[in-house]
Amino acid sequence: MIGLIGGSGIYEALDLDAGHEETVETPFGAPSGSVTVGELDGREIAFLPRHGPDHELSPTEVPYRANIYALKQLGVDRVLATNAVGSLREELPPQTLVVPDQLFDRTRHRTTSFFGDGMVVHMGFAEPYCPHMTSHLAAAAETVDDGAGAGSGAEAGVEEGGTYVCIEGPQYSTRAESEFYRAQGWDIVGMTAVPEAKLAREAELCYATVAGVTDYDVWKEDSEVSLQEVLDNAAANEERINATIRRAIETMPDERDCDCAHALDGTINTAAEAIPDETRERLTLLAGDYLD
Repeated sequence: MIGLIGGSGIYEALDLDAGHEETVETPFGAPSGSVTVGELDGREIAFLPRHGPDHELSPTEVPYRANIYALKQLGVDRVLATNAVGSLREELPPQTLVVPDQLFDRTRHRTTSFFGDGMVVHMGFAEPYCPHMTSHLAAAAETVDDGAGAGSGAEAGVEEGGTYVCIEGPQYSTRAESEFYRAQGWDIVGMTAVPEAKLAREAELCYATVAGVTDYDVWKEDSEVSLQEVLDNAAANEERINATIRRAIETMPDERDCDCAHALDGTINTAAEAIPDETRERLTLLAGDYLD
Protein backbone atom coordinates (compact mmCIF):
# COMPACT_ATOMS: atom_id res chain seq x y z
CA MET A 1 0.00 0.00 0.00
CA ILE A 2 1.21 3.51 -0.85
CA GLY A 3 0.46 6.38 1.52
CA LEU A 4 -0.22 9.92 0.34
CA ILE A 5 0.06 12.89 2.70
CA GLY A 6 -1.49 16.00 1.20
CA GLY A 7 -0.08 19.36 2.22
CA SER A 8 -1.50 22.87 1.76
CA GLY A 9 -3.84 22.91 -1.22
CA ILE A 10 -4.09 19.11 -1.45
CA TYR A 11 -7.00 18.22 0.83
CA GLU A 12 -8.75 15.54 -1.21
CA ALA A 13 -7.53 12.19 -2.44
CA LEU A 14 -6.96 11.45 -6.10
CA ASP A 15 -9.90 9.85 -7.89
CA LEU A 16 -9.59 6.43 -6.26
CA ASP A 17 -11.56 3.33 -7.21
CA ALA A 18 -13.69 1.83 -4.43
CA GLY A 19 -12.65 4.65 -2.11
CA HIS A 20 -13.88 4.61 1.47
CA GLU A 21 -13.06 6.39 4.73
CA GLU A 22 -11.18 4.67 7.55
CA THR A 23 -11.22 6.05 11.09
CA VAL A 24 -7.94 5.01 12.70
CA GLU A 25 -7.03 5.11 16.38
CA THR A 26 -3.37 5.08 17.41
CA PRO A 27 -1.39 5.02 20.68
CA PHE A 28 -0.37 8.57 19.78
CA GLY A 29 -3.89 9.92 19.46
CA ALA A 30 -6.04 10.60 16.43
CA PRO A 31 -4.50 11.45 13.06
CA SER A 32 -5.31 14.66 11.19
CA GLY A 33 -8.52 13.15 9.86
CA SER A 34 -10.03 9.99 8.48
CA VAL A 35 -7.91 8.14 5.93
CA THR A 36 -9.30 7.64 2.43
CA VAL A 37 -8.45 4.14 1.21
CA GLY A 38 -8.96 2.98 -2.36
CA GLU A 39 -7.19 1.85 -5.51
CA LEU A 40 -5.35 3.63 -8.29
CA ASP A 41 -3.97 1.70 -11.25
CA GLY A 42 -4.49 -1.51 -9.30
CA ARG A 43 -2.51 -0.30 -6.27
CA GLU A 44 -3.92 0.23 -2.80
CA ILE A 45 -3.69 3.88 -1.73
CA ALA A 46 -4.20 5.53 1.66
CA PHE A 47 -4.65 9.32 1.61
CA LEU A 48 -4.41 11.63 4.62
CA PRO A 49 -4.69 15.46 4.58
CA ARG A 50 -1.84 16.71 6.80
CA HIS A 51 -3.63 19.81 8.11
CA GLY A 52 -7.08 18.19 8.33
CA PRO A 53 -9.86 18.34 5.73
CA ASP A 54 -10.50 22.05 6.39
CA HIS A 55 -6.89 23.08 7.10
CA GLU A 56 -7.66 23.47 10.78
CA LEU A 57 -4.27 22.31 12.10
CA SER A 58 -1.26 24.63 12.19
CA PRO A 59 2.17 23.18 11.29
CA THR A 60 3.00 22.79 14.99
CA GLU A 61 -0.37 21.22 15.83
CA VAL A 62 -0.29 18.50 13.15
CA PRO A 63 -0.33 15.10 14.93
CA TYR A 64 2.68 13.83 13.00
CA ARG A 65 3.20 10.69 15.09
CA ALA A 66 -0.44 9.66 14.83
CA ASN A 67 -0.42 10.29 11.06
CA ILE A 68 2.62 8.13 10.33
CA TYR A 69 1.53 5.44 12.79
CA ALA A 70 -1.95 5.32 11.21
CA LEU A 71 -0.50 4.81 7.74
CA LYS A 72 1.84 2.09 9.01
CA GLN A 73 -1.07 0.43 10.81
CA LEU A 74 -3.08 0.33 7.58
CA GLY A 75 -0.26 -1.48 5.80
CA VAL A 76 1.54 1.40 4.06
CA ASP A 77 5.22 0.83 3.29
CA ARG A 78 5.91 3.85 1.04
CA VAL A 79 4.78 7.45 1.53
CA LEU A 80 4.55 10.22 -1.07
CA ALA A 81 4.01 13.65 0.47
CA THR A 82 3.35 17.15 -0.83
CA ASN A 83 4.46 20.48 0.62
CA ALA A 84 3.89 24.15 -0.15
CA VAL A 85 7.21 26.00 0.18
CA GLY A 86 8.91 29.33 -0.31
CA SER A 87 11.85 29.67 -2.68
CA LEU A 88 15.29 30.81 -1.49
CA ARG A 89 16.72 31.00 -5.00
CA GLU A 90 15.97 33.34 -7.89
CA GLU A 91 15.99 30.42 -10.33
CA LEU A 92 13.19 28.60 -8.44
CA PRO A 93 10.20 30.85 -9.12
CA PRO A 94 6.67 30.24 -7.86
CA GLN A 95 5.02 27.20 -9.46
CA THR A 96 8.33 25.32 -9.67
CA LEU A 97 8.14 21.76 -8.38
CA VAL A 98 11.06 20.70 -6.17
CA VAL A 99 11.86 17.16 -5.04
CA PRO A 100 14.34 17.82 -2.19
CA ASP A 101 16.94 15.33 -1.01
CA GLN A 102 18.11 17.12 2.15
CA LEU A 103 16.58 18.68 5.26
CA PHE A 104 17.64 21.24 7.84
CA ASP A 105 15.57 21.29 11.03
CA ARG A 106 14.75 24.70 12.56
CA THR A 107 11.67 23.56 14.49
CA ARG A 108 11.53 23.93 18.27
CA HIS A 109 8.22 22.68 19.67
CA ARG A 110 7.65 19.27 18.08
CA THR A 111 8.14 15.70 19.22
CA THR A 112 10.47 14.23 16.63
CA SER A 113 10.55 10.55 17.63
CA PHE A 114 8.21 7.68 18.46
CA PHE A 115 10.75 6.44 20.98
CA GLY A 116 11.66 7.39 24.52
CA ASP A 117 9.92 6.47 27.78
CA GLY A 118 12.52 3.84 28.61
CA MET A 119 13.54 2.93 25.04
CA VAL A 120 16.44 4.80 23.45
CA VAL A 121 16.90 4.68 19.67
CA HIS A 122 19.73 6.39 17.77
CA MET A 123 18.92 6.25 14.07
CA GLY A 124 21.01 7.44 11.15
CA PHE A 125 19.38 10.22 9.18
CA ALA A 126 22.11 11.40 6.81
CA GLU A 127 19.78 10.84 3.84
CA PRO A 128 16.44 12.12 5.19
CA TYR A 129 14.46 11.21 2.08
CA CYS A 130 14.53 7.73 0.56
CA PRO A 131 16.99 8.15 -2.35
CA HIS A 132 15.19 5.68 -4.59
CA MET A 133 11.79 7.27 -3.98
CA THR A 134 13.23 10.75 -4.51
CA SER A 135 14.67 9.80 -7.91
CA HIS A 136 11.43 8.07 -8.87
CA LEU A 137 9.28 11.04 -7.85
CA ALA A 138 11.51 13.52 -9.67
CA ALA A 139 11.39 11.40 -12.83
CA ALA A 140 7.59 11.33 -12.58
CA ALA A 141 7.49 15.14 -12.25
CA GLU A 142 9.77 15.57 -15.27
CA THR A 143 7.57 13.25 -17.32
CA VAL A 144 4.48 15.23 -16.38
CA ASP A 145 6.18 18.51 -17.33
CA ASP A 146 7.48 17.12 -20.62
CA GLY A 147 3.98 16.02 -21.53
CA ALA A 148 2.34 19.29 -20.52
CA GLY A 149 3.75 21.37 -23.35
CA ALA A 150 5.24 24.84 -23.30
CA GLY A 151 2.74 26.19 -20.80
CA SER A 152 4.42 24.53 -17.84
CA GLY A 153 7.81 25.42 -19.35
CA ALA A 154 11.30 26.19 -18.35
CA GLU A 155 10.58 29.15 -16.12
CA ALA A 156 8.66 27.07 -13.60
CA GLY A 157 9.92 23.55 -14.19
CA VAL A 158 11.12 20.73 -11.97
CA GLU A 159 14.15 20.73 -9.67
CA GLU A 160 15.56 17.42 -8.44
CA GLY A 161 17.50 17.68 -5.20
CA GLY A 162 18.06 20.57 -2.84
CA THR A 163 17.75 21.39 0.83
CA TYR A 164 14.41 22.06 2.52
CA VAL A 165 14.82 24.12 5.70
CA CYS A 166 11.88 23.47 7.99
CA ILE A 167 10.87 26.32 10.30
CA GLU A 168 8.43 26.21 13.20
CA GLY A 169 5.85 28.68 11.89
CA PRO A 170 3.06 29.51 11.73
CA GLN A 171 4.62 32.92 11.01
CA TYR A 172 6.69 33.32 7.87
CA SER A 173 10.40 34.10 8.19
CA THR A 174 11.85 37.44 9.15
CA ARG A 175 13.94 39.06 6.45
CA ALA A 176 17.08 38.36 8.50
CA GLU A 177 16.16 34.67 8.79
CA SER A 178 15.42 34.41 5.09
CA GLU A 179 18.77 35.99 4.18
CA PHE A 180 20.51 33.62 6.62
CA TYR A 181 18.93 30.58 4.97
CA ARG A 182 20.03 31.82 1.57
CA ALA A 183 23.57 32.39 2.83
CA GLN A 184 23.73 28.73 3.85
CA GLY A 185 22.96 27.69 0.28
CA TRP A 186 19.58 26.20 1.15
CA ASP A 187 16.90 26.06 -1.54
CA ILE A 188 13.36 26.05 -0.16
CA VAL A 189 11.71 26.86 3.16
CA GLY A 190 8.59 25.28 4.63
CA MET A 191 6.93 24.27 7.89
CA THR A 192 5.96 20.59 7.74
CA ALA A 193 8.75 18.27 6.55
CA VAL A 194 9.92 17.82 10.15
CA PRO A 195 9.20 15.62 12.02
CA GLU A 196 7.27 13.82 9.28
CA ALA A 197 10.39 12.58 7.47
CA LYS A 198 12.06 11.52 10.73
CA LEU A 199 9.02 9.56 11.88
CA ALA A 200 8.63 7.87 8.50
CA ARG A 201 12.21 6.62 8.78
CA GLU A 202 11.60 5.35 12.33
CA ALA A 203 8.52 3.53 11.02
CA GLU A 204 10.70 1.99 8.28
CA LEU A 205 8.67 3.64 5.53
CA CYS A 206 10.15 4.95 2.30
CA TYR A 207 9.40 8.68 2.19
CA ALA A 208 9.76 11.39 -0.46
CA THR A 209 8.02 14.68 -1.14
CA VAL A 210 7.19 16.92 -4.06
CA ALA A 211 7.18 20.56 -2.96
CA GLY A 212 5.33 23.23 -4.90
CA VAL A 213 6.91 26.70 -4.72
CA THR A 214 4.33 29.33 -3.81
CA ASP A 215 6.45 32.44 -3.15
CA TYR A 216 9.94 33.93 -2.79
CA ASP A 217 9.75 34.07 1.00
CA VAL A 218 10.80 37.62 2.08
CA TRP A 219 14.41 37.87 0.91
CA LYS A 220 13.52 39.22 -2.54
CA GLU A 221 13.37 42.99 -2.64
CA ASP A 222 10.14 43.19 -4.64
CA SER A 223 8.47 40.27 -2.84
CA GLU A 224 6.57 40.20 0.45
CA VAL A 225 5.00 36.79 1.01
CA SER A 226 1.30 36.81 1.84
CA LEU A 227 -1.28 34.13 2.57
CA GLN A 228 -3.20 35.04 -0.58
CA GLU A 229 -0.11 34.60 -2.76
CA VAL A 230 0.59 31.24 -1.14
CA LEU A 231 -3.02 30.08 -1.64
CA ASP A 232 -3.15 31.24 -5.25
CA ASN A 233 0.08 29.51 -6.22
CA ALA A 234 -0.77 26.39 -4.21
CA ALA A 235 -3.97 26.15 -6.27
CA ALA A 236 -1.98 26.67 -9.47
CA ASN A 237 0.45 23.92 -8.45
CA GLU A 238 -2.26 21.41 -7.55
CA GLU A 239 -2.84 19.94 -11.02
CA ARG A 240 0.85 19.26 -11.72
CA ILE A 241 1.45 17.89 -8.23
CA ASN A 242 -1.50 15.51 -8.51
CA ALA A 243 -0.37 14.43 -11.98
CA THR A 244 3.13 13.82 -10.62
CA ILE A 245 1.81 11.71 -7.75
CA ARG A 246 -0.42 9.75 -10.10
CA ARG A 247 2.47 9.11 -12.50
CA ALA A 248 4.74 8.06 -9.62
CA ILE A 249 2.14 5.56 -8.42
CA GLU A 250 1.52 4.16 -11.90
CA THR A 251 5.24 3.48 -12.41
CA MET A 252 6.16 2.50 -8.84
CA PRO A 253 8.33 -0.64 -8.72
CA ASP A 254 6.78 -3.55 -6.88
CA GLU A 255 9.83 -4.06 -4.67
CA ARG A 256 11.59 -1.54 -2.45
CA ASP A 257 15.24 -1.25 -3.50
CA CYS A 258 16.53 0.59 -0.44
CA ASP A 259 17.40 0.17 3.23
CA CYS A 260 14.33 1.94 4.64
CA ALA A 261 12.58 -1.33 5.49
CA HIS A 262 15.39 -2.20 7.93
CA ALA A 263 16.10 1.28 9.29
CA LEU A 264 15.67 0.21 12.94
CA ASP A 265 18.19 -2.61 12.68
CA GLY A 266 21.04 -1.95 15.09
CA THR A 267 19.63 1.36 16.39
CA ILE A 268 17.99 0.31 19.69
CA ASN A 269 20.35 1.21 22.53
CA THR A 270 18.26 -0.19 25.39
CA ALA A 271 18.33 -3.85 26.40
CA ALA A 272 15.02 -5.45 25.43
CA GLU A 273 14.40 -6.72 28.98
CA ALA A 274 14.82 -3.19 30.35
CA ILE A 275 12.12 -1.62 28.18
CA PRO A 276 8.92 -0.94 30.19
CA ASP A 277 5.96 -3.10 29.24
CA GLU A 278 3.82 -0.06 28.44
CA THR A 279 6.45 1.33 26.06
CA ARG A 280 6.95 -2.06 24.44
CA GLU A 281 3.20 -2.46 23.89
CA ARG A 282 2.87 1.02 22.36
CA LEU A 283 5.76 0.40 19.97
CA THR A 284 5.15 -3.22 18.99
CA LEU A 285 3.93 -2.27 15.52
CA LEU A 286 7.13 -0.31 14.87
CA ALA A 287 9.81 -2.27 16.70
CA GLY A 288 8.31 -5.61 17.70
CA ASP A 289 10.49 -7.60 15.29
CA TYR A 290 13.60 -6.19 16.99
CA LEU A 291 12.43 -6.86 20.56
CA ASP A 292 11.46 -10.53 20.35
